[in-house]
Amino acid sequence: MIRAGVRAILSSADDMEIVAEAGDGHEAVELGLKHRPDVCLLDVRMPRVDGLRAAEELRRVLPEAAVVMLTTFSEDEYIASALGSGAAGFVLKSGDPRELVAGVRAAAEGGAYLSPTVARRVLTHFASGQLGRRSAARARVGELTAREREVLALVGAGLSNAEIARRLHVVEGTVKAYVSRILARLGLRNRVQAAILAYEAGLVREE
Repeated sequence: MIRAGVRAILSSADDMEIVAEAGDGHEAVELGLKHRPDVCLLDVRMPRVDGLRAAEELRRVLPEAAVVMLTTFSEDEYIASALGSGAAGFVLKSGDPRELVAGVRAAAEGGAYLSPTVARRVLTHFASGQLGRRSAARARVGELTAREREVLALVGAGLSNAEIARRLHVVEGTVKAYVSRILARLGLRNRVQAAILAYEAGLVREE
């Protein structure tokens, strides 16, 4: 029933195609390797192998595919585990169906997406201990060039590669190269972790 609902929502988007459906986390990894999709949408609670473990395995064997987590649970440990496993998005089943489409689309474009409820929890969590971590975060981003820090700040502000390219007056390929280099230099898995680091380091200006 859940998969049918998800299928109906995603099928309503003209720019998306569902290439396979898995009944458990183990099958999700197998089908991911077979079809090599742009985005793998996983439920936190899946039979045999849960979505969090499947996400970690997919990030290991299929790093080019973005992972978006779907769940009814908004507890901090699920959010932390999902982001720590390299997920590019975290969408609640109880949210607006448009959030699911937005999350998959953002992940496919190389971006990141958190449902508003999740985003508030993440920001509150990191803001609560922000002062204690800011110096360490600033030391890490201090290893970057001025241009790399500028790109990291825009990633932290939630801009896509195309939007960053327009902002900096460069081609999108150049931005992709910068983002890849930033992730490698800082030992980060994806744009979500980069955005969090940018926030902690104070690179993101609050409007």
